[in-house]
Amino acid sequence: MDKFDVVIIGAGPGGSALAYDLKAQNLNMAIVEENLWGGTCPNRGCDPKKVLISALDAKRQAEHLVGKGIQKAPKIEWADLMKFEKTFTDPVSSGTKKGLEDADISVIDGSVKFKDAHTIQVGDKQVKADKFVIATGARPGILEIDGKEHFKTSTDFLKMPTMPKSVTFVGGGYIAFEFAAIASAAGAEVHIVHHNDRPLKAFPAADVKRLISQLEANGVQFHYGVDVSRIEKNEQGYELVSAQGFSLQTDQVFCTAGRVPNDDTLALDQAGVTFSKRGVQVNDHLQTTTENIFALGDVVDKKQPKLTPVSGFEAQYLAQEFAGDQTAIAYPAIPTVVYGEPRLAMVGLKAADVKEKADQFEIKDLDLTGWFTYRRLNEPLAHATVITSKKTGAVVGASLMSSEADDLINYFAMAINGQLTPENLKQTIFAYPTAASDLSYLI
Repeated sequence: MDKFDVVIIGAGPGGSALAYDLKAQNLNMAIVEENLWGGTCPNRGCDPKKVLISALDAKRQAEHLVGKGIQKAPKIEWADLMKFEKTFTDPVSSGTKKGLEDADISVIDGSVKFKDAHTIQVGDKQVKADKFVIATGARPGILEIDGKEHFKTSTDFLKMPTMPKSVTFVGGGYIAFEFAAIASAAGAEVHIVHHNDRPLKAFPAADVKRLISQLEANGVQFHYGVDVSRIEKNEQGYELVSAQGFSLQTDQVFCTAGRVPNDDTLALDQAGVTFSKRGVQVNDHLQTTTENIFALGDVVDKKQPKLTPVSGFEAQYLAQEFAGDQTAIAYPAIPTVVYGEPRLAMVGLKAADVKEKADQFEIKDLDLTGWFTYRRLNEPLAHATVITSKKTGAVVGASLMSSEADDLINYFAMAINGQLTPENLKQTIFAYPTAASDLSYLI
């Protein structure tokens, strides 16, 4: 039976980063993975999605400039785009595993089940450790409806060899909006079906409304207040049906109704670890209900957004925790982005959080479409909502919509975490003209 100081379960970005950090502490390390080494983000998540979005960006930017120096917008060739995507994803799993091996970290393939708090079963072998870290991530959720076997997931979308003539996304979250933008740009007829009238509920309603309008202008069709009750396969493809009488024929249907933590196959009850459909329960030291077992990343039940950089932050924290630093984890302001048309990004407080506190906060609601940064691209939509403290002048929240939003939001995150004021910003000279050089006018 193998025995280690620490065994990490899950070789995604968080688990792998922690493995390297703990190995640097001269700990006897092992990491276990049952699927693709490297995890969701580089294999079937944010990285391949961003590759596809590069084609979306090129097409839309050209369309905006037709008649203003560009004669004709390009057409997306899906098969060629997928070949390009594979140049990023194909090497990930083997490369991640080899990197860990080269660092003298023991790598183990297989599914894990806990036997007790210090023992796991991996295939036909048992592995013991003083400490375990659960970093198993999450997977696409599937709605429990008749015909659910016909649902495809984000994993399927990111490896489609051809783009169907029509695609439908059931669920109105990040993934639906991002994939809808991509599929629409690639020439598909696109539908988003949502069970109520408030998709992307974590984002400001006014921004979501603007984003929906822009997607609709590019042909995406939204269907609100629809609870799909069954999916029927037929000669034309698939029919979506609801109890309210809704019916929609489509070539392919994707479930984009959220993700579920990978905590239900680990036999965590055998180790005394408390978990639920929201994830593994941890304290402010990322320690589970069993003192020698910890958890990080998307498998954790937490209020912070389940994003790759958050997993990396938690991995860095646990490395310090295991080195003897007993400080509770403290999350900074975390930026989040929807890679739609255009980008929608936010960080810190939202206008809805402070609307009853006009004496404490100032809200700037700015149409940026005419600003040079966006006018030069002839963007049809650019907007910013910026919230500052009336007492200190420091920025405390921002919501941005534009082609630059995903980069610009990082400056706002730094400003919030550093409690920067307009006076502080005046001490920095930004390259001009850039989106960053607009900061002093935004804050």
